[in-house]
Amino acid sequence: MPNRTRSTIWRPLTTAATAALLATFLAPTTAHPAPRESRPVHSYENAVREAVWVDTGLDADRDGRPDRVAVDIVRPREAAAQGRKVPVIMDASPYYSCCGRGNESQKKTYDANGDVVRMPLFYDNYFVPRGYAVVGVDLAGTNRSDGCVDVGGRSDILSAKAVVEWLNGRATAYTTRTGTTRAKATWTNGRTGMIGKSWDGTIANGVAATGVKGLKTIVPISAISSWYDYYFQQGAPLYDSGPDWLSDYVNSPDARATCAAVQQKLVDGAPRTGDWTPLWTERDYVKDARKVRASVFLVHGAQDLNVRMKHVGQWWDALARNGVERKIWLAQTGHVDPFDFRRAEWVKTLHRWFDHELLGYDNGIDREPMADIERAPDQWVTSPVWPPRGTAATTLRPAHGEQPGVGTLGLRKGRGTETFTDDPRRGETDWAARIDSATADKAGFVTGPLTRDLRLSGSSKVTVTATPSAATAHLSAVLVDLGPAAIRDYAASGEGVTTLTDRDCWGASTTGDSACFLRTAADTTDVEHTVVSRGWADLGTHASAHQGGPLTPGKAYTITLDLAATDHVVPAGHRLALIVAGTDKDLIDPPSTRPTLTLDLSRTKARVPFVGGAAAFARATAGPPGASPTGHLDGVSGPSQRAGRIPGGGR
Repeated sequence: MPNRTRSTIWRPLTTAATAALLATFLAPTTAHPAPRESRPVHSYENAVREAVWVDTGLDADRDGRPDRVAVDIVRPREAAAQGRKVPVIMDASPYYSCCGRGNESQKKTYDANGDVVRMPLFYDNYFVPRGYAVVGVDLAGTNRSDGCVDVGGRSDILSAKAVVEWLNGRATAYTTRTGTTRAKATWTNGRTGMIGKSWDGTIANGVAATGVKGLKTIVPISAISSWYDYYFQQGAPLYDSGPDWLSDYVNSPDARATCAAVQQKLVDGAPRTGDWTPLWTERDYVKDARKVRASVFLVHGAQDLNVRMKHVGQWWDALARNGVERKIWLAQTGHVDPFDFRRAEWVKTLHRWFDHELLGYDNGIDREPMADIERAPDQWVTSPVWPPRGTAATTLRPAHGEQPGVGTLGLRKGRGTETFTDDPRRGETDWAARIDSATADKAGFVTGPLTRDLRLSGSSKVTVTATPSAATAHLSAVLVDLGPAAIRDYAASGEGVTTLTDRDCWGASTTGDSACFLRTAADTTDVEHTVVSRGWADLGTHASAHQGGPLTPGKAYTITLDLAATDHVVPAGHRLALIVAGTDKDLIDPPSTRPTLTLDLSRTKARVPFVGGAAAFARATAGPPGASPTGHLDGVSGPSQRAGRIPGGGR
């Protein structure tokens, strides 16, 4: 990842726009300092609540009429009465009726007129009193919208983009789903920020990648950057189903009755071979990062095994290459919203971010560190840029150790071979637990105890040369911190948080929409090893990551596995391990056979981004070798991801 000369690149508002903006907050006869924070001066109870249906220009359900998507709006009445235009915070989601949003699985509710009573999450409760409109969009094919869900494709993205266009006066909306009375967004200045977790955040990524004008910022939380990488990694299947299953899961009853053709396209376009097809090209937002005009505030759990950290690394790198304004939070959690792992600081930071990006307030957030990183449960550090300056990829080499099957990891090239047999009953937690013992299901390579802290920051790559015994084979590579630590228990049901029984409140409430939510706390566990980065591949994709083929048993193949981005400090006294194995239980599906693979150590290496580069690694590994521990090293209980094939539904 390239380093930046400053934490972000901010495009100032034009002088005229700034003057107009400030005029809405200054009394006409009194001069005041420029505002630095929006205040809750508007009534939430008396807010305007309305619905419109925006014409997407598509007819995915083939009923002969353009699809319209439902847009529920909550906005301050006082601003409208005074003729003041407000910016928009928008969450476009497929989950408003099927599954709910947030830790409490909230769904939209409506009054007898069809106007929204409860908008899920705290955004409307908190931001409407502060002079923002909050807009909840039902993606095409869900809840009260026409059309069909196509899982990140044109229907998903263009249905949300059309709303941004309407907010900026470039699209048509109606007051009812089937009527002809038009609705205009005369109450907004068009400055829109999109936010959302998982699928919702994915839509924000996708809309930003269209370059639509008026979208000023996005806040993608645990979001997908390329849908292929949600279902596969380099040909290795991550789930036992495809996007057709997910589409059917969230489609409304109307859509299920009319969207058979779209469902079939999802089946035909996403074969379980893992080959890249035009369907995946359409759903790859990374390739279009050059079009992004919006700033990006990205939030992700470093142990998210649903929307995995690969989505962060490739998206962040692409945004950096194209000079996009950006900020990032990385937590120790799994697939969890920051409202549930760092609530007070999240609301404060999000408030300042939107004030800066949508209201143009000079509140200093653009001059603060780019990255917040959780080092231990509820213990956060910052980095001025991310990855830090001075980070450089270092080539690490596996070699034989003092006992068979227990190798070393260092800067010198190894010789000989190591052999393992794919055992789909075992996974990364099993391999790490037995790192100091020879086991048939993995090849492990370990440094000695470090003499000083060693920080990994960014994405790694592991290149292996392997000879399979069968025509199909899957590979896994993981980096492991071997040493005691207290971490968030990301493998538990709460993925690093536990939900408490009392509530705290964030904004104003009404009878039908409370601003009070169940509190949470860190769910921690003591471990003796922590997996910090992972990557997988079908060895059949050795010639092309986009297309696989059968292997010739007994022939050597070289392949490079992309490991997920991370930011992790291996403390002094701990060891760093590289493990190469076959099927990673519950994280990839096994091949049709159980091959034995032989690694050529002289042609196997890991490229790991260390802060300080190779010199930092050399310093941290200098000193006499320590004795290797024996026995079992406890970690988390093991990922239970078979329930994780829904990106964000219900959390």
